[in-house]
Amino acid sequence: LAHMAGIRVFVTGGIGGVHRGVEKSGDVSADLTELARTPLTVVCAGVKSILDIPRTLEFLETHSVATLAYKADSFPAFFTADSGCPPQARVENPEEVAQVIIARDALGLPGGMVVGVPIPDGEAAKGAVVEAAITQALGEVAAQNVAGAAVTPFLLKRVNELTQGLSLQANIALIKHNAAVGAEIANALLTQTQALGGQEKCDSATPLDQGGGKAPDVLLVGGCCEDVEGVSSTALIAGTSNPGAARASFGGVARNIAEALALLGSLPALVSA
Repeated sequence: LAHMAGIRVFVTGGIGGVHRGVEKSGDVSADLTELARTPLTVVCAGVKSILDIPRTLEFLETHSVATLAYKADSFPAFFTADSGCPPQARVENPEEVAQVIIARDALGLPGGMVVGVPIPDGEAAKGAVVEAAITQALGEVAAQNVAGAAVTPFLLKRVNELTQGLSLQANIALIKHNAAVGAEIANALLTQTQALGGQEKCDSATPLDQGGGKAPDVLLVGGCCEDVEGVSSTALIAGTSNPGAARASFGGVARNIAEALALLGSLPALVSA
């Protein structure tokens, strides 16, 4: 959605990734597959440390998603500055990140990239406490045989309990820091793009530009489906074929609203999965 809206730099706390024990669960965050097909630059504090960081970075590299470390030689691990894993490249300032973004877009590469920003030095002590709590919580996961979708909620709850809320304070601090760095990168990107004679705009190839050059005035995100209704012409007999008729129609709340708006003269855009 951010890319469709013309946003090129996106800030968050940390990205999802390959979960620990993936060889049994097969659990890989949709963040990674989306980054592989969307040319968006995500500024974050790295991969969440409850995940398998080496496998996450390997997955991103396999899918041609660049990982950059901001003023660091190691890719950050959310609450700690050093994951022990090297990035694909180190960048020293917002201008260098902007240059990489412009080069990627000029080459027409389909995927995005991740800029890992280490937790601020002043919050590193809190981060160390949180990391220790995460290590303990991971041990409890194994000891209590917590598995599947229950693992992440269990870890988050235990870490918050063990740190007495310190994890939340560190989380807020790193998000604010990410936002400041992301804003500097976005500003540098705008400056360099304008200097090259370009302008910030939504890619004309995206679905938001399908109205003869006009931008949509409404964006709807929701259901779009085909409803199929079958009616038997005789008494229904279970377990066998029955004569009758079938009728198909389009449905879904968001799709229905989009159709109504179009009939009223609006230009809606519909996003559905």
